[in-house]
Amino acid sequence: MASVQEIFESKIGGRLTANPDIASNINSVYQFELTGDEAGSWILDLTKSGDYVSQGTHDDPSVTITMTSEDFVNMVEGNLAPQMAFMTGKLKIKGDMSLALKLQQILG
Repeated sequence: MASVQEIFESKIGGRLTANPDIASNINSVYQFELTGDEAGSWILDLTKSGDYVSQGTHDDPSVTITMTSEDFVNMVEGNLAPQMAFMTGKLKIKGDMSLALKLQQILG
């Protein structure tokens, strides 16, 4: 199982670097607030032309995603459907819901 850091830096960062059109088409800022074993705050800034992923908090994200680090890893690895996570309260979304729906393009 991959770590949260590996997912953000290698998988998501690598995917966006290889396909910058994904970032430019979405052109928004995602804030991830993860709890649990690998708790932390991550920023996915798709308004920039590179260096999309960083740790920390953004002053004005377009959407904030809150979930446990374990559920996040399971979702990215395909073991937890995003829709099911949302419906069961494992995935909480604050902000622009349409951007949350575009996460699938980012997470692969």
